[in-house]
Parts: sequence; C-alpha cells; structure tokens
Amino acid sequence: MGRIKQFKKVLVANRGEIAVRIIRACREMGISTVAIYSEADKDALHVSLADEAYCVGPAQVGDSYLNMLNILTIAVSSGAQAIHPGYGLLSENAKFVSLCEKCNITFIGPSSQMIEDLGDKDKARKTMQKAGVPVTPGTEVIEDENEAKAAAGKIGYPILIKARSGGGGRGIRLVEKEEDFLNAFRSASSEAKSAFGDSGCYIEKFLKPVKHIEMQLLCDKHGNVLCLGERECSVQRKNQKLIEESPSPSITPEIRAKMMDAATKAAKAVNYNSVGTVEFLLDKDKNFYFMEMNTRLQVEHGVTEMVTGLDLVQWQIRVAAGCKLDKTQDQIFFHGHAIECRINAENPDKDFRPSCGKITKLHIPGGSFVRFDTAIYQDYVIPPFYDSMVGKVIVQGRTRDLAIRKMKMALSELSISGIDHNRNLQIEILSAKEFIDGSYTTDFIEEFEKRRKK
Repeated sequence: MGRIKQFKKVLVANRGEIAVRIIRACREMGISTVAIYSEADKDALHVSLADEAYCVGPAQVGDSYLNMLNILTIAVSSGAQAIHPGYGLLSENAKFVSLCEKCNITFIGPSSQMIEDLGDKDKARKTMQKAGVPVTPGTEVIEDENEAKAAAGKIGYPILIKARSGGGGRGIRLVEKEEDFLNAFRSASSEAKSAFGDSGCYIEKFLKPVKHIEMQLLCDKHGNVLCLGERECSVQRKNQKLIEESPSPSITPEIRAKMMDAATKAAKAVNYNSVGTVEFLLDKDKNFYFMEMNTRLQVEHGVTEMVTGLDLVQWQIRVAAGCKLDKTQDQIFFHGHAIECRINAENPDKDFRPSCGKITKLHIPGGSFVRFDTAIYQDYVIPPFYDSMVGKVIVQGRTRDLAIRKMKMALSELSISGIDHNRNLQIEILSAKEFIDGSYTTDFIEEFEKRRKK
C-alpha cells in the first residue's frame, strides 16, 4: 500500500516489545517515529530504534508512561501527527484520547467516546443484548448492597461481582455462598473505586468450566468490518494469559461461524473502527457469551498475523489515517495453526516471583515461521518497575501437532541467562495431556500447578 501521507511521524506511547513492534511497522511504512522513555529505560531497545527519543519522566509508571501532559508535550514539540498507544498503559484511557483529540493529534485507535462506552461493562452488556449478541445471565449495575445480595440469590450461586469500569482482573470477586456476598461486594466496590474512580459493580452468573475464546476484528472508518478468526486464550494464571493459539482446538466450524457473526454484530452495533477484540466465554455445552470488547491491540495479535498473513499494526495505522480495508470477509483465508508462549521474567518454582537484572546470555530461536517478539538483548538490564513479560515466542505449523512440536523446539532453543524465566514451565504445559488433546479450560493451570508441587 505504500506510504501513508497523512502520518509522516508517529509517537509511540509505550515501552518494551510492543514499542519495538510498532516502531518496526512504522519504519516499513516509511513513517518516522518518536520514542518516549523513563529514566530507567534510557538503554531500552525501542529508544535506539526510533528516529527520535525523549525522556518522559522518572522510572515509576505513573510519573512517566502514564504522564499524559508530558507525553502530549513531546508529541506536539516533536511534530508527531499521531500517537500509537500499543497495549496496556494509556491504550484504553478515554481521558488521554480526549486530550489527543483536543490537541489535533490522531490517536491510533477508536474515539474517546467509544472507549468510554465499551469500557463501561454495564453499558456494553446492554448494547450487545440489543444487537443480538449473547451475554452471561446477570444484572445491571446495582449500588445498594442489599439489593445486590437479593439479585445474586435469584441468579444462583456461584456468582461473579464485576466492576463496571477497568480490567486486569481488578474489581472482580467470586462468591460461592450467600454468607460471603456482602464482604465480597464491599471489597470489589472499594477496589474498583481505588483503581478506576468508579465503584459501580454488577453481578454475573459464574460459569465453570469455561474456555476463553476471543475474536479479532479489523474495522475501518467507512463501515467495513473484518473478523479475522479466533484465538483460544484459556491457559491462564490468575487471569493473566500464558499461551494463546489459533484456531481453537475445541470449537466446531459451526460454532466458529456463529461466534464470528456475533463479533461482527458487536462491531457494527457501535460503528467500531480500528483493531479490536471481542472476548467470549464458551461453556461445557458449547454455549458462548459476550464477556467484553477490548478497544486496543492485544498482546497476542501475532497469533492472528501468523494465520492470516495480515500485519495488524500496519493496518491499525492505515485505518487511523482514514484508509479503506482492501479485502472483504470472503477474501480472508486462514493458514495452518499458530501458537504463542509468553516469556516472563519470573520464577515459577518460587511462587512466580518477578526477576530482574542483567541478561548475561541470549540466544533467540530461529527457523521458518518462528518469531520472537522482544525488546531484550545481551547485556540489557531488566528494570524492576514494569511488567514481567520480556518476550513472546510465536510459531506457525501446517497442523496443530506440528505447531506444538515447533514451539517445543523453539522454546528449547531459546536461552536467556542472568534472570529467572518461565521457559521450562511453558514446555511442561505444552506436554500436558489437557493441552495436547485441547480439552483445557481456564481452570487448567490451577490443577496443573497442584500436580507440579506433588
């Protein structure tokens, strides 16, 4: 497609592997890049790869990568026409997007209003219900704790109390019996108020066992919607994903078609534009329910890129610049099977204690259809202030069996010395019976860890 004339310079408002990923995408497109970095990240890879780099503040996230005023000041002074937020940090912060809009800087993502509307989980549920997308049985936001308790009794335990705003597992409480409800409701409301400035909570039926299936969307500003298939994300620990794969080993073509249709309806219901993800829960009877819609690039976007051949970051930039999609849904084809393993700097044998320090040796796996998205390099010092993920190994094989075999080979070849990491744990998971036969659910890791400790 060539150079996007509307964007000559893009500021990358992130760090780590996703900042590197975005900078590389921009360079391929002929777009100049501006990096921001904290004092702790002055030697980070994204800093050296960008055309320009500016210190945005001290090491702490709140003083640097979440400092909206400093980021926008750098964007304006550097002449950046757009800001790419990556994932996490400010990627779903409606206030930041609104400030970008006021500064006439394009936010590479949806509008502030859309982020706000979809971030309000109660409002999102109502929108999806109206659009004909199945939602988990539950309530609207309830402020009164006694009224909430009565509603929970009608739904039937176990139930989930969920914050209206935010994400990352905060403001969520599982309640299995009535006598625990009030304390859990108060705790969830308080945590939500502290984390998101909004104490509003609603109640959903707790489904167990379930699979976590998400559908990738790519939508432009001209009403065109593409659903790029699913990713299975059920290998999770404490609501944090460890392994993702596409296609899911546990859904039929019929269910896939229904889920893709529901995701498309969800996008059209809100006139969505940019990349986005609709997350579903799939129960043991193969019923699926809307969980939430993420208005950003996902960590695991590379899995979809592997099976579709589409560069989602580049398309996210093109869509933000006003370009039309150049394909229709019937022109999207899926090739083989892709798996992603997240490599975290942590010690699985010591209760997943985070690890930091100097990387004394690094060997990155190679081979056809093997990808390692990372920002680390030999002699790089991992600081203690940020997320523990240091890279993502992504592979594609003609079949799922071949993809699993290729992933094991790639992980075995990956060598990182100087820090603790979870490479060996990932190999163990890939060898587990539940993973091999595709029967694993979101409960799998909990049971897997119990077996490891015996």
